[in-house]
Amino acid sequence: MNDIPLLNPAELSAAYAARRLSPVEVARAMFDRIGKLGGDINAFCLVDEAASLAEARASESRWTKGEPRSALDGVPVAIKDLLLTRGWPTLRGSRTIDPKGPWNDDAPAVARLREAGAMLLGKTTTPEYGWKGVTDSPLTGVTRNPWNLKMTPGGSSGGSAAALAARLAPLAIGTDGGGSIRIPASFCGVFGLKPSYGRVAAYPLSPFGTLAHIGPMSRDVTGSAMLLDVIVRPDSRDPQQLPPPAQSFTERLRDGVRGKRIAFSPTLGFAWRVDDEVALLAEAAALRLEGLGAKIERVDPPSFPSSDIRADFRVLWWAGAGYLLGKASDRVKALFDPGFHAMVEEGAVFSLRRFQDAAMARLQYASAMRVFMEKFDFLVTPAVAVPAFPVEQLSPWPDDGYSWLSWTPFTFPFNLTQQPAASVPCGFTRARLPIGLQIVGRMYDDWGVLAAAKAYESADPHFERTPEGYG
Repeated sequence: MNDIPLLNPAELSAAYAARRLSPVEVARAMFDRIGKLGGDINAFCLVDEAASLAEARASESRWTKGEPRSALDGVPVAIKDLLLTRGWPTLRGSRTIDPKGPWNDDAPAVARLREAGAMLLGKTTTPEYGWKGVTDSPLTGVTRNPWNLKMTPGGSSGGSAAALAARLAPLAIGTDGGGSIRIPASFCGVFGLKPSYGRVAAYPLSPFGTLAHIGPMSRDVTGSAMLLDVIVRPDSRDPQQLPPPAQSFTERLRDGVRGKRIAFSPTLGFAWRVDDEVALLAEAAALRLEGLGAKIERVDPPSFPSSDIRADFRVLWWAGAGYLLGKASDRVKALFDPGFHAMVEEGAVFSLRRFQDAAMARLQYASAMRVFMEKFDFLVTPAVAVPAFPVEQLSPWPDDGYSWLSWTPFTFPFNLTQQPAASVPCGFTRARLPIGLQIVGRMYDDWGVLAAAKAYESADPHFERTPEGYG
């Protein structure tokens, strides 16, 4: 039973098919581990053993009859608490939401998981409304990094990443509006993919608009490909969802990178500060891809058309918060995280001209990036400019007016362009903190990004390592 939580999704599915394990055994092992090891991390804000065990029993019956709904039937999946989940409160890390509900709807990704027979394990923590790159909130408190409990797991999908790293879950769903899948994946040493915009349906649509993506997180690349195969299935509630893919994401994982043209940009041409160890590990990872047969060119992509990419992203992101809650009463605003409160107030008063300037600059940048990517199959960068830093800090550096944007220069640009981008573990600092390599693909080439990440993982399999005390 102690070894069950260490199994990856493909291993669990194979064990079910061979009758070596049952979903009920797995569910009990996961809840036992969450009870014993989850308290210090605070990755889950909701666990409902009775409901999850009922799903596990139904899955066990299907496997016994030889009628599983999918390869993920009975596999546990953690859901970030920004996604609606029928029967469970979705409180978004906020004291302003009434937990009584009603909670009658599933978000599209959650609905697809139910249809596939997956066992929903619980809801994972997030900062209030997912507003920042670390995970603490007035409602659920501080979430910690399993590699060092004094450090942040990143955010805003920090609960999902911490649960994966500690082997409290084999799969998780995250959201990413400026790096919220890739930042915690890097800090926690797990894999996370921000798919092409529209690949995974959203409902209700995010107030952060077309910056916001939904994607898979897992310990290994194969797990995320299996999860993506399920959650990309159509949902009519999202008018922006892409057409159903013609090919499974797991089918092309072995495509590799031999002969692929890869641009390596250690700063994207504008990163203000990059930690020395992060830079060295990212460069070593790029050389490893070259050793796998890729053609690496050290080159920066086009620069952003206005003077500071942070300033324009800040307008678009802050304006989303202002639109969402700018008209809330003073009584409600008094319950906010102070940083989120300031963001809401500022975002509510941007001029239409300033917002439109930022939106046009974004479109120009996305256009230039697509032209740049005609020459390359992938762009590789560090995932985050720094390793994990102490909890309850918004930034490892003094406040410069840009909140979390200064230490995440590699992630939010690809929310602006909407390209698929993943963080794959590529090493550890001297302090034994994980570092991620970001692999960015051409628009809509989620298959290629997964295959490149799988190739890298095969040559440098950090997913096999576990934090001390969690092996």
